Amino acid sequence: MNNNHEIIIKNQFDIEQMRISGKLAAEVLDFITPYVVPGVSTNELDKLCHDFIVNVQEAYPSPLNYVNGSNVMPYPKSICTSVNNEICHGIPSPRILKDGDIINIDVTVYKNSYHGDTSRMFCVGNTTQHARRLCQVTFECLWLGIEQVKPGNYLGDIGFAIQNHAQNNGYSVVREFCGHGIGKIFHEDLQILHYGRPKSGIKIVPGMIFTIEPMINQGRKEVRFLSDGWTAVTKDRSLSAQWEHTILVTDNGYEVLTISPKMPPQPQSANR
Repeated sequence: MNNNHEIIIKNQFDIEQMRISGKLAAEVLDFITPYVVPGVSTNELDKLCHDFIVNVQEAYPSPLNYVNGSNVMPYPKSICTSVNNEICHGIPSPRILKDGDIINIDVTVYKNSYHGDTSRMFCVGNTTQHARRLCQVTFECLWLGIEQVKPGNYLGDIGFAIQNHAQNNGYSVVREFCGHGIGKIFHEDLQILHYGRPKSGIKIVPGMIFTIEPMINQGRKEVRFLSDGWTAVTKDRSLSAQWEHTILVTDNGYEVLTISPKMPPQPQSANR
């Protein structure tokens, strides 16, 4: 686990810039929502988002050409599109979305030297009740984690809240991926696990900015990677869901930075 001296605490200027980047990222998801329908390809969704970010927002899609040391190739697209049993980092392709699919669209926008990162689940056409329930419980997990963000709490409190709710609903939590610090660097050192023990890990302090992005599987938690070096899928081929927000720690709680007019509201079951 990282030591406190590695954590970048944001100043007021950083925070103002992060509010801009976060809002832009969320507005990309608002923009793409009407296009997520049966018959569209994930490549088409990628092009629409890319053009919106570059031409309308005058920003840059952070994933495009992103290099992760463990992968043989830079990420080749502008968004991530993870469908059904794909957990995360699904690469847009000619794949056509079908009635009943679920898809996570993950957007990160780089504007004025700062990144904003967010993702949402979309139900394509008429999805099954059990697929919708997975998406809803994962959304509740996200918000239960967010509710733990306040000075004096610990990162383990976030992970415990997420893990507890997922497992109480019969689901499992992916361990290979976590939330992360974010700012001028896409992935800063701070790691936000989506499982854990209360009062464990690093203490939460004002000025931290990080993502919370639980990946919840309908079946077992085990992961395997496709040959593209990026896409992670469930080993047992069960469905997986993920939601993500970028969060600022304030003096007395939290502020969600990835807000937009059409963002899904906080679920009642997570509002305690």
